[in-house]
Parts: sequence; C-alpha cells; structure tokens
Amino acid sequence: MWKKGSIKVQDSIIRYWIKCYERGSKFGINEGRISKLMLKCDGEIVANYDRGWDMKPADEETKFALSLLLKEYN
Repeated sequence: MWKKGSIKVQDSIIRYWIKCYERGSKFGINEGRISKLMLKCDGEIVANYDRGWDMKPADEETKFALSLLLKEYN
C-alpha cells in the first residue's frame, strides 16, 4: 500500500510518500488509487493530499513529479 522514493526533476530531488490501493475510490486523486500523497523538496512539503488537497503543487517541478506519480500509481 505505501510507496516511497524520490524523483530528480531538473536540479531538484523531490521525495514522495504515497498510499495507493488496488482500485480507485472517491477519496483518491481524480477518483484514482492514490488516497494519500506527500511531496517534499529540500525538507519542505511542496504538495500534500489526504483524501483531498491540503496543499496543491505550486511550481512546475512539483507538478511534473506529480504527473509522473499519477501515471505510475493512480
């Protein structure tokens, strides 16, 4: 269920923690399989989803990392 790792985007390393299920649900991102997600860059949270967006990705690097994770896990 829990996945963690890191993605290098340009000069930044974005670390991620994801809780995903075998099936999508109304609580998942875009009703997908990811129900919890946290992205950190330089020790700071840059995006957080916990059955809803607490903090949406604000910059292009974070949005790109999120798009890769959605493609793989959602």
